[in-house]
Order: sequence, then C-alpha cells, then structure tokens
Amino acid sequence: MSITQTQREYYIKEVAERTGLSKQVIRKWENRYQSLEPKRKENGYRVYSQDDIRTLLKIKDYQQKGDSIQQAVNRVHRERAQQDKQPIGNNMDMLIMDLLEAGENCDEAGLNRTLRQSYHYYGMDYFLKKIIIPFLVEVGNKWERGEWEAFQESVTSLVVRDFLVEIRSSFRYDDNAPLILGACLPGELHEVPVHIILLQCLMRGWKTKLIGSSPAPGSIEALVCRFQPKKVLLSATTSIPFEQNPELLKTLDKFAGRYQNTSFYLGGQGAISFVGNKHLRHITVTNCIEDVATFEPSIRAAFPNPK
Repeated sequence: MSITQTQREYYIKEVAERTGLSKQVIRKWENRYQSLEPKRKENGYRVYSQDDIRTLLKIKDYQQKGDSIQQAVNRVHRERAQQDKQPIGNNMDMLIMDLLEAGENCDEAGLNRTLRQSYHYYGMDYFLKKIIIPFLVEVGNKWERGEWEAFQESVTSLVVRDFLVEIRSSFRYDDNAPLILGACLPGELHEVPVHIILLQCLMRGWKTKLIGSSPAPGSIEALVCRFQPKKVLLSATTSIPFEQNPELLKTLDKFAGRYQNTSFYLGGQGAISFVGNKHLRHITVTNCIEDVATFEPSIRAAFPNPK
C-alpha cells in the first residue's frame, strides 16, 4: 500500500463501524448540525478523513455525558479552534495525562476513547511515537516506583494491546508485499512492543504476521518454515525466556542459519542484556526499528514507494 493512514479516506460504512454510529445518524448530524463537511467523489459518494472520525467520536462522547447534539457540536468546534492555537506537544502531553488517569482508575472505556481519539487525530506514526511509547514508558515507571499496583499496569497494557491489534487487523496492505514475522520468545508475555514494531513495518510497506505472547516451543520454527518470511523479529522484554531455557539463543541462531534468504533480528531489553558479548552468527541484535523495517535493494525494486 502506498497510502498512509494519515491520508486514507473512509466511506460512510467504515465510519459507522469505527464510531458505532449508524449511517443515518452520521448524515443527520452533518445536515442538521453541520458537524462535518465530508468531501464527495465524482460519483457523489461521501468520503471521510480520520479527522472527521475523531470529530464524530468527540460529539458522541459529549452527547453521552448529557450534552444535546448541538451543544456537543459547538463544543467540539470550540475545542478545535483552541487546539489549532496550541503547540502540538501540549496536546500530546494532555492526552498522555488523560490516559494515565484512566489507567490508574482501570477505566477501560476512558482508555479506549482517548486512544481512539488520539489515533484518529494524529495518525499512525505520531500516535505510536508520541503517544503510545511515552505512555507505556510512564506506565512502567509508575509500576516500578510502586505508584501503581500490578492490576493497574495489567489492565492498561491489555487495553493498549487490544487497540493495537484492532489497528493492525484493519490496515490495508499489498498482498504481494514482503512478509515480516514477529514473535515473542517462549516464556515472554510482553507482546505490546512487537505490535508497535509491526505497525511501523506496515507503514513502510511490509506485510506482517504475529505470534502471540509466550508461543509454544517449536512454534516460531514451524511458522518460519511454512511462510518463508523475508524477515523475522524476535522479542524478549524480560530475561525469563533465557532463564527457562539457557540453550534457547543457541538453538534459534542455529535454526536461523538454515534460512539464508531470511534475516533474523532479536530485540528487547531482556534479550540485549542476556546476549551481552555473546557472538551470534545468524541473528542481528538490535533495538532500532530502522534495522528491521528498512527495505533491501531487491525489495525496493518490487516496491518502489514503501511507506
């Protein structure tokens, strides 16, 4: 796909699915309350932007809190005018604070609402780099400092993971694009970092598949054998996979050597700490997305405009 998420246009059916509003309600809000001004194609069909979706979600939220439709529309328009005057960083800081407050209260609906609004307003790249990653870092810091209980961190991480899964499942890509296979190592439960990297790879033109947290032994090897991916991303945020199986790294490195046409990468703080000065012949250890997502010359020839 050469169309990025920030440029994508949506038909009214997709907007209805993403907002939970019926097509009739969306049209009513447009015509009666001037909530939106969607573009029209030559065939007369309305097309909507991510900004339009964000506006509808905010109107819906204010209506559910007791505003009339007209009050909600006016309120959203005033907020937009005010936001346009503010530096973008201030808005992002406020969104992260909103997410932290919702996470502290285990408010799943509030987390989802703010995540959805942030994603549709800023687009995929900014959303991941400026909202999700800083937010998750602060969640981890709060847990380590004892400011959050384990259940608060768990609920928040699950909501974020589910939202990233939703984005990935709806992302359109070229069926002929090269494949990246992402996987946590056996015993590793933190899969959100893999979701983030795979979404960044999607934006650069890759097709992705994900093995969930703590896959059964042999699962990674079986899927590599079946799908023959161009690249494999392995992740370990903790050292648990290596404590459970001290020979895991040697086994995977030997396996990677059998697939000369597939590049293998290993990342995550747990993996980097464990590897240390150990020499791996067939797996590249990195925490840099550019190492993983960069197109090789042969791939660029087939996909000249990766996004």
